[in-house]
Amino acid sequence: MNETATEIPLIDTNLFITVSGPPGCGATTLCNRLSESMDCPYVSGGDIFREIAENRDMTLTQLSAAAQESDEIDRALDRRLREIAEEWGMANKPFILESRLAGRIAGDRADLRIYLDAPEEVRKERVENRAETKAEMGVREVGEAGRYQSYYEVDVDDLAFYDLHLNTARWSQKGVFELVRAAIEQYDAEADEGAFETAPLEIEQ
Repeated sequence: MNETATEIPLIDTNLFITVSGPPGCGATTLCNRLSESMDCPYVSGGDIFREIAENRDMTLTQLSAAAQESDEIDRALDRRLREIAEEWGMANKPFILESRLAGRIAGDRADLRIYLDAPEEVRKERVENRAETKAEMGVREVGEAGRYQSYYEVDVDDLAFYDLHLNTARWSQKGVFELVRAAIEQYDAEADEGAFETAPLEIEQ
């Protein structure tokens, strides 16, 4: 039986949380639940990417192809994400930022940085009903990894600085949410001995 909105427990927190991971990792599902539970805004890099595509009258596939040919699109997206991170990092209000680089872009502004993943075959099954095909998903992952390394010298497979890393194939959607909820509710700023340092990304204007 599916959960109704009233069954999702409220979370009393002012944390700025980032969620990252590859396509099909379950980030959208988790962020929607967290946004409702925390009663806070949620911004997705994917939504911004789709807005850029619509503004340019392009499909997601066309925009992804264009992004591989020029850094202008990626940098425009990253600049917007950084602006959002800067704004909410000073707000002392709950907020969720989701994108492949959200944790790195937000850096020390984020209170909790989460990385979600799942085996490739599981993720492919999850995206089979999306506009993006499985093949396109694979191409996008490889292309993004190469561009991030080229632009920022970022290895997307380096997960050491994340505070929480979950294989979402091991739990149900509710289970993933409950694990993250527990991490948020059990967070104690006074007992926090320190997050891993994250070098700020040099995003060109």
